[in-house]
Order: sequence, then structure tokens, then C-alpha cells
Amino acid sequence: MFEYLIFLAISTATFALFGLGLNLQWGFTGLINFGHIAFMTLGAYTTVLLSFKGVPLLVSAIIGAIVAALLGLVIGFATLRLREDYLGIVTIGVGELIRLVVNNQDLPVGDTWISGAFGVQSYAIPLSTTPNLFFRLLMMGLLTLLLAVTLFSLWRWIRTTRVSGVTETLTRKTSKQEFASRLGVGIILGLLAVIIYISGIITLYNYIPKAGLMLVSLLVLAFVFWRLEMLVRSPWGRVLKAIREDEEIPKALGKNVFWYKLQSLMLGGAIAGIAGSFFAWQLSAIYPDNFQPQLTFDAWIMVILGGSGNNIGTILGAVVYFAYDAITREVLPKIIPLDEARLGAFRIMVIGLILMVLMIWRPQGILGKKEELTLGK
Repeated sequence: MFEYLIFLAISTATFALFGLGLNLQWGFTGLINFGHIAFMTLGAYTTVLLSFKGVPLLVSAIIGAIVAALLGLVIGFATLRLREDYLGIVTIGVGELIRLVVNNQDLPVGDTWISGAFGVQSYAIPLSTTPNLFFRLLMMGLLTLLLAVTLFSLWRWIRTTRVSGVTETLTRKTSKQEFASRLGVGIILGLLAVIIYISGIITLYNYIPKAGLMLVSLLVLAFVFWRLEMLVRSPWGRVLKAIREDEEIPKALGKNVFWYKLQSLMLGGAIAGIAGSFFAWQLSAIYPDNFQPQLTFDAWIMVILGGSGNNIGTILGAVVYFAYDAITREVLPKIIPLDEARLGAFRIMVIGLILMVLMIWRPQGILGKKEELTLGK
């Protein structure tokens, strides 16, 4: 049970990172990216192949993020001066192109070359060997600190709505509704954080390698989320939002809109590249078919579900998505007598129906703001 919870925590953290990159590009800047998987693919393969050359894993992951950012630079220079829909078309093609290139090219694995279609196996992952007791206690301390910071941050996030000044009845009503929404989300995320904490403490003490990977993924997610929150609330982030709403306004104010879009595309790609490293480390063996276009649309589901332009909403979307995935995998086979292939298709149909209902009932997502909705662009 604990190992399965650790697996879900790593998956959620990985795709929350993946979704945060997309949310920066689309939710904050309005860039349509239907090939987000391309950045994850480059990050994963760069990290793995460099680790076979003896490059430390941390350095490999950073280089993978840089390579993914460079892909964003190339795509941006080719498309960002054109109409918005060109970016969506090009990114779809680039995502599939990179997967096909990896599938059909020989890859340098150590001192030999192997066909990409055979995949890459037996590479190093972080903290794969059992550390001594002192280091395990240190890791448990870091996880405890991370839980404390998470719970404190959730409390502050809930509280900011309630203490904000309101003068009109309509504004007060809206504020109360938002507070109730935040309170419910905060309680759910807090309980999940406690459950993951308990599982992490047990599996770190009775050490399993995935527990170490979970700790690293959660720490990286917390750091990326913290820095993104600071960025999107800074003048730089306000320019991105202005570009999303109407790029002619920042142009009139003398802002280099093309350069801001390029920065957003590159930074979002770099974050997806980091997610690719964790995706590869979790799988322990990667194949080109692991990077199907479906993963891009999974990220879109998470961003739309949680609320575009909201980083906490993206994390919530990842939590809801993987909770739905885990529950339906366990429960649906006992209720509906279908074979595995049909059951998988049925699960996709159900989440599509949920999205349709959400788009009618709350098009801005669970935590999104209607005035910041970019779907109508």
C-alpha cells in the first residue's frame, strides 16, 4: 500500500511540474502549445543518456532542462511572430517529430549504440542505494519540514481571502464563496499531504529507492512552484498577463512582446524538461512510446480542471487527475464487466464527460478566475 502511495506521489509531482510549465505558457501568456510532450521527451532522454556518460544526475537534469528550453527558443523564433494558431500547429508536429526521431535513431548508451526503438534501460536514478541511518533521518527531517511549509502555505492561502477588505454586498458574497472553495481545497490538499508524509516517513526509514525519488520530486516541485509564484506576481508576470489579454496594450507601452513570449515558452519548456527527468527516473526504462501525444492532453486536462492562470489550481488538477486514475483502475473493473482495452477507453470517456460538465458549470476551472479565462481567445 505504502509503495503504491509513493508511486502516486511521484506521478502527481511529475505531472504537476509538467502542467506548471504548460500553465505558464498558456494560462499566464496565452500561448497555445499542443506539443508540450516534446520538452519532456528531450529532458528525459538527455538526462538518461548523459548519466550513461558519467555526468552526475543533478547536472544531467539541468542540462536536460536547458536542452528543452533551447527547443522552445527554436520553436519561438519560428512561430511567435506569426498568428497564434501557427504555434499550436507547429508544436503538435514537433512533439511527434521528436518521438519518431528517437524511435528511428541509434542512441549512445554508454560505450555502445542501440536502436531507439529498443528503449533505454538500467540507468541510474537518484538515491537508488540504501543510505545510512543518519542520512535517512536527515531525509525524514526534510520531508517533515516540507510538510510544515506546505500546511503553513495552505493556511495562508486560505486566510488571505477571508481577511481581504470587502465593502459591497456582491463583493462580500463572492469573497465568501471563494473562501469556501479555498477552504475545501486546502483541507483536501492538507489531508493528502499528511497521508503522503506518513507513507514517506515509513518508506524512508525502511528504505526503498522510490521513497528517495519521491522526496526529491516533492522538493523540486515545491521550489519550482515557489519561484513561479514569485515570477507571475512580479512586473514580468504582469506583462505576461497583459499579453494574454491583449498584446497590443503592452506593445503600446513599449514592451517587447515577442521577447516576453519567447521567455515564457523557454521557461515552460525547461520546467517540462525537468518533469521529463523525473518521468524517466520513475519508469526506470524509457521507450519512445512512453511519450505519446496523449500526455500533452493529460497536462491540458490538469490545467483546465484546476483553473488556468493559477499554479495551485494546476497542482490540484494533477491531484484530481491521478486520484481519478487510481480510483477508477481499482473500482471500475469490479462494477463494469469490460476487458482492459474497453475499460481504458471508458475511463477516458468519463473524464471527457467530466470536463464537458465542468466547462458548462465552471469554465474557468475549480480555482480559476472567470475574468482571467483565456478559452475565448
